[in-house]
Amino acid sequence: MPEKKKSISNNKSGVKSGNCPLYKKCGGCQLQNLTYEQQLRYKQVKCIRLLGKFCRVGEIIGMENPYHYRNKVQAAFALDRHSNIISGVYQSSSHKIVPVTVCMTEDEKADEIIGTIRRLLKNFKLRPYNEDTGRGFLRHVLVKRGFKSGQIMVVLVTGTRDFPKKKDFVATLLKIHPEITTVVQNVNNQKTSMVLGNRSEVLFGDGYITEQLGDFSFRISPKAFYQINPIQTEVLYNTTLEFAGLTGKETVVDAYCGTGTIGIFASPKAKKVVGVECYNKQALDFFVSTPKGYLENIEDVTLQRFLENKIHIKYKLVDSVSLSVDTPRDLEKVKEIMVTKQA
Repeated sequence: MPEKKKSISNNKSGVKSGNCPLYKKCGGCQLQNLTYEQQLRYKQVKCIRLLGKFCRVGEIIGMENPYHYRNKVQAAFALDRHSNIISGVYQSSSHKIVPVTVCMTEDEKADEIIGTIRRLLKNFKLRPYNEDTGRGFLRHVLVKRGFKSGQIMVVLVTGTRDFPKKKDFVATLLKIHPEITTVVQNVNNQKTSMVLGNRSEVLFGDGYITEQLGDFSFRISPKAFYQINPIQTEVLYNTTLEFAGLTGKETVVDAYCGTGTIGIFASPKAKKVVGVECYNKQALDFFVSTPKGYLENIEDVTLQRFLENKIHIKYKLVDSVSLSVDTPRDLEKVKEIMVTKQA
């Protein structure tokens, strides 16, 4: 007989683990029909099947409270068939929005702020953006919260730079949620699946928040990448350092470092840390100031932006066995390489 699913009450929201009412429609999660314990077992089996031939697979380190952990929440806005303003996430493999008011994984305060903005749109007679017609105002809302710092950033992604009653809207939002530390308007008037556009205006505060990770403080802007589960990030990084067994004499290479969080986290225990990214500062500045062109909108490859703006790219042929893992056959190739290297 199939195992009976357990349901664990989730205090404030009333949502039960293993019983998400939207998991069949929502494009955000794929395992919320399972209890957290069942999710961990499922992932453990997957890891053993993938890596068990090459090494001993330890037990997955789960969370004590695996709910409302996401420090970044974004919601798309639209009108339903009754012209009511809705917000939520896109249904899997579609552009249809599934209305979400409470989510098991999203920060509760972020969900609350998004609900307030949904009501304010109606009060201020502002309409959601329509992707088909290119008309309307609000496309998305992005909320980032520092769990340790307590700082909250709200990004209003609009389809136009014009923001009617901007000061009154922001003042009302801050009156309802004085815990918000910064509000940013980001303009995205392109036909694209990307959430954020290239133009931003700070409407309140500094335009960024700070968050602590270990002994370090990081500045997080609207476009900055930061690990979405801060609790497990610290567990992951501490476990990585434990496995590395650094003595203070090593050079640590943080490949594809992004903001460099793991390299910085390791720096007190290493002699030297080198962060490696694929673009230099000049190239990154170019990306910030230059919108996507025709080719990049068709095929989302960042190099297209250089080519369309007649910027020469230097290529170097190297002898390497690296490959992209996009298909089951690619995975088999990786396994063959690993076996050869071990032999």
